[in-house]
Amino acid sequence: MSETPIEPEPQPSPQPSSQPEPDRGLQPPPLLQLPLPPEALCQAQQEIQLQSELQLRPVSQQPHLSSQSESQPESLPELQPQPQLGEEAKSAWINHRRLLLLLLGSSLYAAILGLLYYTQQDLRTESTGIKQAGTVTPCLSPACQRASARLSTSVDPFTQPCDYFLFTCGSDSPAPATGGRQRSEGISSIPQGQRKRAVRSERKRGSQQRKNTSLREDRKTALLQYLREILESNNGSTGPAVQKAKGFYHSCLDTRSIETAGAEPFLTLIQKLGGWAGSGQWNQTDFNSTLSLLMRDYSTFPFFNLYVGKDPNEIARGTTRKYIQIDQPDLLIPIEWNSKTQKSQAETQTLRPFLALSQRYLALLGAPSSSSDRHVGIFIALSSELAVAAAPLPHRLLKGQLYQRMTIQELQTQAPAIDWLRCLQTAFHPHPISQEDHVLLHNLPYIVQMSRVIRKWLNRHELSSSGPLHTYMVLNLLHTFTPALDSRFSETDRNFSVALGNTDGVAPRWKRCVLETEKGFDSILTHLLDERIAHREAEEIVLNIFSSFKSKLVDLKWRDQTSQQFVMNKIQSLTPRLWTETEIPSEAELDQLFSKVTVSAHGYFSNYIQLLSLQQKRRNKLFTQTEGADILSVTPFLLGNEVIFPMGMFVPPLFHPTYPRAMNYAVLGSLIAKDILHLLLPDKKTGRGGASALSAAQQQEVWVQYSALQIALQAYHQSLKKHPGDTSLSGFSHIHLFLTSFSQVNCDSDPYREFLPLEPSFLITVICAKSELCPTSLQCPNKTQQHLLPSC
Repeated sequence: MSETPIEPEPQPSPQPSSQPEPDRGLQPPPLLQLPLPPEALCQAQQEIQLQSELQLRPVSQQPHLSSQSESQPESLPELQPQPQLGEEAKSAWINHRRLLLLLLGSSLYAAILGLLYYTQQDLRTESTGIKQAGTVTPCLSPACQRASARLSTSVDPFTQPCDYFLFTCGSDSPAPATGGRQRSEGISSIPQGQRKRAVRSERKRGSQQRKNTSLREDRKTALLQYLREILESNNGSTGPAVQKAKGFYHSCLDTRSIETAGAEPFLTLIQKLGGWAGSGQWNQTDFNSTLSLLMRDYSTFPFFNLYVGKDPNEIARGTTRKYIQIDQPDLLIPIEWNSKTQKSQAETQTLRPFLALSQRYLALLGAPSSSSDRHVGIFIALSSELAVAAAPLPHRLLKGQLYQRMTIQELQTQAPAIDWLRCLQTAFHPHPISQEDHVLLHNLPYIVQMSRVIRKWLNRHELSSSGPLHTYMVLNLLHTFTPALDSRFSETDRNFSVALGNTDGVAPRWKRCVLETEKGFDSILTHLLDERIAHREAEEIVLNIFSSFKSKLVDLKWRDQTSQQFVMNKIQSLTPRLWTETEIPSEAELDQLFSKVTVSAHGYFSNYIQLLSLQQKRRNKLFTQTEGADILSVTPFLLGNEVIFPMGMFVPPLFHPTYPRAMNYAVLGSLIAKDILHLLLPDKKTGRGGASALSAAQQQEVWVQYSALQIALQAYHQSLKKHPGDTSLSGFSHIHLFLTSFSQVNCDSDPYREFLPLEPSFLITVICAKSELCPTSLQCPNKTQQHLLPSC
């Protein structure tokens, strides 16, 4: 978008009463008013603090209707008494006139009262959909019981406001009064340089806290956990294909059998490929033949990567053709980009752990110590030469090196060391490929350099018996099979990663096994997930959120009519849809598709080989398969004129058909709203000019988070208007449950979370300050947030 919408002035709303009246109908809040900028958020916080200090009481003011019966209206001329009329007739006429005016005034007064009563009743009717008096039915399903246990770990903003204001994301309990603070504390009162360092430090601390907490799960982990439950259950489909997927998963969990097998399965595989010089037994196999087999049967790409996809330059013209795309490989050697020399290089401090890794690999494979150092030296030297021409993506994008088109025959001329037609035909068998076919390259300088390095090492006759290129391919193949080997290999990789400064923890075994299962059995997992998704409830929440989102756009002010019309037309043309049913194969089709796959109960290595073969078939399908949602997708995406919502979004604990709708809309509804805002309005700017302690990205995220809360709340209101009534959880219901659930989910991992300078409590505070929606006012008697006012 060339232009972006700007903010209108927020409309004032009545302050909540300090003493709520449970029997009084609440007016619907201005949910779709423009979200407040950071300055207004602070203003709202100040209003709450001042209200708490002064103990303001609402003053009822009765409207005074001036009676016009005692004065002569100018519009009515004064009637003169007729000479023939007596005093009695004159008095009667005056009395009649007074009676007429009195009746007229009474009628007008009654009409005004009736109108006010009707309006109030109408507002009562609308607001009762969100906040209802009386009892509600508690949800007692197993899913609700688990959700209740999770909700108990959160601080309730309305019964524990003081603790709630001190609670920070990532902590398991409210922060102590001396150390806890809002993220924006003091940010505007320190020098710019110190401010940046403080923000970075705060983000790092907050990020580490979120990593350490086990009480909250991010969306991808929630999906993986749900897939785990499916793979470990005996319910649902029981066809052969489903049993094979579950059998593969369970063989991955069988670490005892994997440890017992050791390195022997991999050594057997090497012998099938002609051996290798590291063991002293090598048949000196052809370089291009071995490379082709590694790519086709074992998804190993030691010298370059292969993809299948469209040319973005053709997408605008409506072309749907897909091409083979060739990219630089994922090199095992750690490299750094030198911006001065415009080349990649290996640093000394990273070469030492890489040397230790290589030595350990050869030792685990039983290579004789007498020749081990020589093979390690050759492997590192070859890796370093290949790495020189590798470049990071931003540099290649700047140099226009992405999506360079040429025929396979032209590529053969540019990089003759690789038999391109043979390798590509083998890797993508049985897809037909000819020399005239076009391919897309993403780093031609690297491909040319790679060809030169390979030819040089092939022509070094003094090393012909050492097979440097073959050894390089074998060690890359070992890296592919590390997940299927015993713990000594994974520990070696882990030590190498730690030596490079990676402090991420080790993923639990079940999570790694779910991810490996998805690589080859993704269509089966999609089928199983589709069986368990509540389609009707999922479609309802998507449609209501999207409708509320479009309503919000109408309230925005735009810098010019052109940009407004462009965005509105684009969004009005979009249709939200779940990625289900038509794209998912039936159980009978899955059984046919996996008919040739055999799974061993205790042979994970052999199962893993079949998994790699399935990956090759999956890659070939990309030539003809319609692009869609990956089974592990958890965010919406655009596909033509549709906004696609993957099934992986609608899983517990974020969503369940038995949850109260207040929880579903607060948790998943607000996440969907944020996804849509980031997807369809990525360039939305907030703020009103002038100095601000918040960066542009932070202001953007404050707007997104607050808007998402408004959108989700409005969508929940729409749902209740169509289907009145909702259940409760942990004694909470309706708006109380909604805001408490919203606060909890906003502490979860979010790709944009680092840009949000405020805790979720601040957003809820503003909602309660600007509407009469909340069950009670958010006031803390001990004034725990007084220190925020100067910084605001």
